[in-house]
Order: sequence, then C-alpha cells, then structure tokens
Amino acid sequence: MSSDALTNTLNSTTSSTITIRIIKNFEYRTVKNLVLQHVNLETTTFKELKDLVREKINSTPGLKPFRNVNYDTLKLYTKAHGAKTQNLVINIDDDENLIFPDDATLISCGIENETEISFFNREAYEVYKTHPDVIKWD
Repeated sequence: MSSDALTNTLNSTTSSTITIRIIKNFEYRTVKNLVLQHVNLETTTFKELKDLVREKINSTPGLKPFRNVNYDTLKLYTKAHGAKTQNLVINIDDDENLIFPDDATLISCGIENETEISFFNREAYEVYKTHPDVIKWD
C-alpha cells in the first residue's frame, strides 16, 4: 500500500461523514436527516454520538419539532454503497447486531464513512415493529 493510500485510509476513519436519521414518529414517517462531518470513528463512542446528536437537536432551529421525543437508541440503517432496506423509515431486521451498545466505538461496530444511522425512541420502535405496514400519513 502506498503512503498516499495509507494516509487516505487513516483520514477516512479520523474524519468521516455520517448521516443520522432522526425518527420522531414511525407511523407518520417523520424523519429528518442530520449530516455530521469530521467524526472520528476510532475514538467516538455511541454514547458520545447520542449526546452530540441530542445537542444538535436542541440547538438547531430546523430540528425544533423533534425536541419532544426521548431519543435513546442508535441502529444501522445502511452503509455507503450497500443494500437498503425496503422499509423507508427504519431497518427492522437483526436488532441484536444492528442496535449499537453505548460503550463501543463506531469503528468497532463496522461504521464507515457515509454510513446512515437511525436515532429513535426504543419503546416507540418496539410498538412499530408489531405493525410496520401501518402508515398514518395518507
């Protein structure tokens, strides 16, 4: 591997862009994307990521309608150039492997540059999983 390729590999883990899909309501498909740039995948934990996103929700005017939900769970939606789920709100498959523990670093769970992660209330998600085909926004 050339030194330029190695530098690019190192930079992609220490300064990555990830998209957080903030899900306010599953049935109404109320989702807002928050793009976070310059995220260090090697040192950032999921707890730190949750705290950062909550801070952005509380300080960004465009996210004001999303402030009344207790967001407590992060789950992989899709990786860059990967297959997407058929569900437009959230990936409802494989909760055991795709819901992230607070103490793990992003890179240890396979997070890469341009990954999309859903951020939501776990209790609301469990209710939604019992009837994922119900949509109330029609």
